[in-house]
Amino acid sequence: MTWVWQRPEWPHFTWDRTNLASVEARFLVGGGVFVGSVGHLDNGEQEMLTVEALSVEGLATSEIEGDILDRPSVQSSIRRHLGLATDHRRTGAAEQGIAEMMVDVHRSFAAPLSDETLFAWHRMVTAGRRDLKDIGCYRRHPEAMQVVSGPAHAPIVHYEAPPSDHMSDEMARFVAWFNRTAPDGPEPLPALTRAGVAHFYFVCIHPFEDGNGRIGRAIAEKALAQGLGRPTLIALAATILAQRRAYYDALALANTKMQLEDWLDWFASMTLEAQRRSLATVEFLIDKARLLNRLGDRMNERQLKALLRILREGPDGFTGGLSAGNYRSITGASPATATRDLADMVAMGALVRAGDRRYARYQANVSRPSQEQG
Repeated sequence: MTWVWQRPEWPHFTWDRTNLASVEARFLVGGGVFVGSVGHLDNGEQEMLTVEALSVEGLATSEIEGDILDRPSVQSSIRRHLGLATDHRRTGAAEQGIAEMMVDVHRSFAAPLSDETLFAWHRMVTAGRRDLKDIGCYRRHPEAMQVVSGPAHAPIVHYEAPPSDHMSDEMARFVAWFNRTAPDGPEPLPALTRAGVAHFYFVCIHPFEDGNGRIGRAIAEKALAQGLGRPTLIALAATILAQRRAYYDALALANTKMQLEDWLDWFASMTLEAQRRSLATVEFLIDKARLLNRLGDRMNERQLKALLRILREGPDGFTGGLSAGNYRSITGASPATATRDLADMVAMGALVRAGDRRYARYQANVSRPSQEQG
């Protein structure tokens, strides 16, 4: 097997530069629509959006690698790093680390990439780890860096990265390429193309002992933000998580060749989907504010408590919808009172009902991604 970095053309990837022109244009338009939509939110809602977007990305990029983090702890840590009011809960090292990296990617998107930035991100994503020898520096172990699966006695090698003694040269070349292809660099590339190539190029080098996937996705988000000239708050990792098998398959199909059209096509379509998800979140927050402004003073205390609880679940609401049993658990209402309250909320337009009698399920009457994108 000849890996991509073993080819004589490495690292001069090729692709049809006209192939993604229409998709690049759609991404830029979508970025403008997103900014316009965010402008309809007040300061508190914009803070909420930032915290929610960064925490969802931090949780998702960790889960892609098999790490399940505590959501409230990540959100609390993100609020602290943003200088916002927080509950001061105690958070684990992993939650603190991923939160710190997400905030740094968000705030420093315009800065050039450097070894020091990558080393700092590596310390963040490996916070609390005691099983790694090389933290905050490129890997130095003499063993081959391989991506494998299967039993120890018969492993399947999916990829083998360049040897550790190549890391200084490989990463110097990568960092120079990334900065050279920035919007204000001498060889600028369109946003989606640059982000897709950057992510693939970085994970092919696999410069760290661990954390390469998370840092590679952070680099892609940095490239997208630089292409738009502002932080994206894009649901990139969350969308990859939903398509995790396809993501790994697309990388595997590309890691033996220099021609990147198939990978870039996949990456671009996935990024547009991520952008749609992010816009849906903003539209949800706008609809949420309008709904509460219109109906908040018409609902009794139980109804308002239940509606706020549904809205806390985000654009998708409760999985399968809110049931009468859920309503009773949230509010402490009797079965008869729950039935009356829910019927009243449907009549006033606070909830939308599907099904009848004991099969009835309710969602907040706001936009949801599944409805808009289906």
